[in-house]
Amino acid sequence: MKKRIVACPACAAPVEFKLSTSLVTVCDFCRSIVARADKKVVDHGKVADLVETNSPIQRGLSGKYNKKRFEVVGRVQYQHPAGGVWNEWYLRFPGDKVGWLAEAQGKFYMTFERRFADQAELPSFESLEVGHRFEMSAQSKSSSSAAAGGFVVAEKGIATAQSADGDIPWAFRQGAEHKFADLHGDNEEFGTLEYSGDRPRGFFGREVPLAELNLDGDGWASAVPAGANTPALQLNCPHCAGPLTLHVPDQTQRVTCPSCKGLLNCQQGKLEYLQTLNLPVVKPVIPLGSVGKLFGTEYTVIGFMERYAVWEGKTFPWTEYLLYNPAKGFRWLVRNQGHWSFVESVPLSKLKKQGYDRTVNFDGKEFKLYDKGKAYVRYVLGEFYWKVTTEEIAETRDYIAPPLMLSLETTKSKSGEEKNASMGTYVEVETLEAAFKLKDLPRAFSVGTIQPQPSRADVWSMWVCFAALLAVLDFVFVSGAVKTRVDQEHFFVAQVIVALFPILLFFMRHTFEVNRWENSDYSPYAQSE
Repeated sequence: MKKRIVACPACAAPVEFKLSTSLVTVCDFCRSIVARADKKVVDHGKVADLVETNSPIQRGLSGKYNKKRFEVVGRVQYQHPAGGVWNEWYLRFPGDKVGWLAEAQGKFYMTFERRFADQAELPSFESLEVGHRFEMSAQSKSSSSAAAGGFVVAEKGIATAQSADGDIPWAFRQGAEHKFADLHGDNEEFGTLEYSGDRPRGFFGREVPLAELNLDGDGWASAVPAGANTPALQLNCPHCAGPLTLHVPDQTQRVTCPSCKGLLNCQQGKLEYLQTLNLPVVKPVIPLGSVGKLFGTEYTVIGFMERYAVWEGKTFPWTEYLLYNPAKGFRWLVRNQGHWSFVESVPLSKLKKQGYDRTVNFDGKEFKLYDKGKAYVRYVLGEFYWKVTTEEIAETRDYIAPPLMLSLETTKSKSGEEKNASMGTYVEVETLEAAFKLKDLPRAFSVGTIQPQPSRADVWSMWVCFAALLAVLDFVFVSGAVKTRVDQEHFFVAQVIVALFPILLFFMRHTFEVNRWENSDYSPYAQSE
């Protein structure tokens, strides 16, 4: 492929446009934005330094996706409305086709631009509603094939173009605002609508694991595992000078000092005191910095918060532990009334509404509404990847299908709105003790919201064994096989108990379910109690 090399108008260093469609590139020597004009290049000013994100992707790397080679030629860093930055990498495929690889919170999304049909009716940015579902038809720029399907708006907001590096296939301007909407498709597709002109531009693809990119060091860069052997950063609190440890300094936006309880703003490990949290201390039962292996992946506990909801004038608190793995990103451990669940994000597009929001179908499974309301943050400790505050409020809906809980949270800010779906899976206390090498974690005495029913197989096997033993004893003692005589009435009572066992089992399971729903306004047993 032909590459154009020009002299930087700011420093005269050689600048290379690797993409024939590139509108700007960033000079490696003076960090100036070099833009193409009709017959010359012009200087659009210097760009800010990139925020170090410890990314496994680097400019100059090459790889293979869907059996096609690509080269990483540039990136833009965006400032998210909720704080933090995400990378958008630009990949050159054969024929100067451009792919966009978005990287956020340890996840990667490969997308390609698709041209909308001229007659397609597209929603305006103002009319978009988070959680809204619509059908979309898009036509690929590189072929006549069309892609269509249902999409759900997961987030809309206004991001800021913060910095850039290498070739950029659009007219990058530092500080420019970019209106965007992220979409989740029915077929696990991911899409983004960018509103920068009369009609939005659409980029569609899917989440991809890092291994699927087949990265290698075909350029001056070299591929490294995400966060490989990254040491924790040791700092001192700017308010009290107490020691602080940052496990994910490149992505942390908020951290709480364990000494003075000061809430600190964090940018690339640079700390700024915000306020002191004058709240009762809540001690995590799993210490921050603990490392444990859950579901085959090793996670580090980096953050802890207490949240609460108000129901009939009463406060119901629970705690959440933020987990981090360099390759998997962020997960949560939630503890509610002594019961634990492992929580990870899931696509909104798999959620199908039924009835009057009392039930939803997610990925073919029915979930029943357990509660809805507002969740408040009361206490924070450790690191967080967004700018958390104790004034943060989220609108929540929880649906259950034990041992699973589907949670929907909607958060709003001045420049954006986001709706997230997450799936919680019940975790036994013994599993956590083994994973984090802990002892004597507190046990729960009540029935958990998504605690599994006692195994019917185990209970029935005990019943069969008991009935068989009773039959043997009846033959040995009552029939006179031995000289010892046993009152037949005792065996008759025991036989009645065995016969009534199925009824007792049904009663026990019914009571278990009634207790599960006792704190819910939507209990299916409310009228029968």
